[in-house]
Amino acid sequence: MIQGKDYIGVGCGAFILNEKNELLLQLRNKAPEKEYWSIPGGRVELFETFEEAVKREVKEETGVEVRVIDLLGICDHIIQNEKSHWVSPSFLCKIVKGEPQIMEPTKHLDMKWFSLDDLPDKITITTQDAIQNYQKYNLKN
Repeated sequence: MIQGKDYIGVGCGAFILNEKNELLLQLRNKAPEKEYWSIPGGRVELFETFEEAVKREVKEETGVEVRVIDLLGICDHIIQNEKSHWVSPSFLCKIVKGEPQIMEPTKHLDMKWFSLDDLPDKITITTQDAIQNYQKYNLKN
């Protein structure tokens, strides 16, 4: 049984902005959405909270420690042609220690900061959802 294929997977993502209001994105090197830019994140492990999972995933993927600020939203990450189904909340996070670097080169081809006004064309469904939720969040706060 494969999570996200044989049953719905549970993931999480970190929406991380720097002091220039640029978003940290990684270029995926595996399915789902291979060769698309994505916010850091991954699967939630058994008995792990969403916040614990997002902190762990960010540390594993980028080497930095983050503080979770707020929940931005929950994405129904359904990709029919890849037969993939995940449910993934995204969290607004702030780096509290370290400088981002690619820690899992087999999973990510590149990592860059992008202006919210100049994002790459190929971004994942979860990233699109997080951006839309961040824009709504920004209007409220």
